[in-house]
Amino acid sequence: MNGDWLIRGRDGRLTVYLPSGDAVLCRAERGPAGPWEDAPRTVGGSQKLHPGAAVGQGADGYAHLAAWRPTVAGESGLVHSTHFRPGLAALDWVPIGHPDQKGDRTGTPAVAVDGAGRGYVFVRNKGGGVSLRNQKVKGGWGGWLDLGGHDVEGEPTAAAGESGLVEAYACVPGGILRWRQEGDGKKPVQAEGVDAPARPGTLRALATSAEHTTLFFTNLSGDLCAWRPGEKPVTLLASAGPGPVSAVRCVIEGHDCTVLAQRSANGRVAFAAYPTEQESAGAWWTESGPQLPADAMVSLALDEHDEVVAASLSPSTKTMLLTRRKDEPGLALEAWREI
Repeated sequence: MNGDWLIRGRDGRLTVYLPSGDAVLCRAERGPAGPWEDAPRTVGGSQKLHPGAAVGQGADGYAHLAAWRPTVAGESGLVHSTHFRPGLAALDWVPIGHPDQKGDRTGTPAVAVDGAGRGYVFVRNKGGGVSLRNQKVKGGWGGWLDLGGHDVEGEPTAAAGESGLVEAYACVPGGILRWRQEGDGKKPVQAEGVDAPARPGTLRALATSAEHTTLFFTNLSGDLCAWRPGEKPVTLLASAGPGPVSAVRCVIEGHDCTVLAQRSANGRVAFAAYPTEQESAGAWWTESGPQLPADAMVSLALDEHDEVVAASLSPSTKTMLLTRRKDEPGLALEAWREI
């Protein structure tokens, strides 16, 4: 899943979105901090999907998902679904077409949701740039927009800032491209990027203040870096393992902190925390939990009390583990438990 697949719904319940063969599944708590549903449910009806879905969440708590589906032989199209509440069924998948009108899959999509709750689906196109289709101000979907760019590698990442305006990022050889909205409902335009080579598939964006979104990425030396437009990238610490980090903001002992999690190279989950936008304060990894399979994914969220909760999922074993922050100083966590 591209994006944070562990989310807190409007009613405080946690939901996870799980890739499973030709479908996306969801599973939710029966109540905040309560037991989980016995079995996952299929998202969006019976439509068969290709692997590689994306998820994003709006300030309204609604989840937006996008995925590729097979259409005719050798061709695919993108579909979108909205999930309003953990206890309800998600809307059926709605076809939103292909960035090049027709053809096979061009890359894993990314999803963001603006301040008005409108979904934005970004995906690489056959020309190597990034295309977008988004929900309109007055409802329905606009047409596909070619946002430009070139030689995009890996999946893009996208997020809404505290302003509700959407930004997107993508790796290219030698640097990172960026697009941002100039106003509500406006087409995102290419803006200042950065000449910092990044490993494709490691980008993750997080709104960190009213003015800034911070992009986390792993550079070619294996270091985890943080970048905000207008500044130079900062090396935070050595990456714990492959793939993107999961990132969330929370209050720890009265301080606004950013918490990061990543599956480490030896298979456990590594956590780090530091004062938000103060990378110079330093951060270090602390590993937690059992050793996980090589395909395990990690995601962070806040629970109904705005405390950190983390989940790990192995698609091959279907095993999902969960932990929460304990009511103790620092980032102390409960024992991991299978759900």
